[in-house]
Amino acid sequence: MIDTHTHLYMADYVGDDAPAGSIAGCVAAVERAVAAGVSHMVLPNVDAGSIAPMKALAAATPGVTVMAMGVHPTEIPADADAMLAVVERELATGAYAAVGEVGIDLYWDASNVDRQQQVFDAQMAMARRYGLPVLIHCRDGLDAALEVLEPYADVPAVFHSFGGNREDVERIIASGIRYFGINGIVTFKNTTLREVLPAIPRELLLTETDAPFLAPVPHRGKRNESALLPLVGEVMARTLGMSFDELDALTEANARRFIPAIGAAR
Repeated sequence: MIDTHTHLYMADYVGDDAPAGSIAGCVAAVERAVAAGVSHMVLPNVDAGSIAPMKALAAATPGVTVMAMGVHPTEIPADADAMLAVVERELATGAYAAVGEVGIDLYWDASNVDRQQQVFDAQMAMARRYGLPVLIHCRDGLDAALEVLEPYADVPAVFHSFGGNREDVERIIASGIRYFGINGIVTFKNTTLREVLPAIPRELLLTETDAPFLAPVPHRGKRNESALLPLVGEVMARTLGMSFDELDALTEANARRFIPAIGAAR
């Protein structure tokens, strides 16, 4: 399996007794994922402070992890232009497999939608310049996100942590080359995602965890990690009437098509 969105570099994986700056716990989380059958993991950036730990984990786990560079919509600093300059410099190094995590989040603050759209648009333009796919965070902001995406139909992007309805699926597909990242939400008792899943073309399905968030049942409410990705795959396969191996092969092929650098990370 391929985890197309996981933050295993975060402090959540650093043990309480670990020395300052240690990433041993993060490396151990990657190793547990590999042991569970996860062959590759995509590490999306969040803000300026997450760049160093993300790079450290990727350097310690070559061939297994690849990185994405961007600024999360809830983490846009006061000096957005300076942060965008950092993103641009990082992308120019050629060390990244995707642009992300970027997008629109109006759940926490809907008053700065214009600013979020400007930053999102700037990073979509970077993705086009560098020929990279995009990892989109979209929470309560589909209209605003699709407005930004209108001129970027040619730039491949995934709506990560997708939890929308059938109409959302149709609108997203109509906006361009778009994929759907499915994670632990599909396992939740009261979710409608299992009803929506069959409406998503199978060639557009990706698996992810969004670790340390959204742990699948029966671990809901606990720290998530990439090693739990098979639990997501099992529910997806059962919902779609496929075997787990069929679902695994399908989503791996989709992930390698969406993020070509994954195929090179061996």
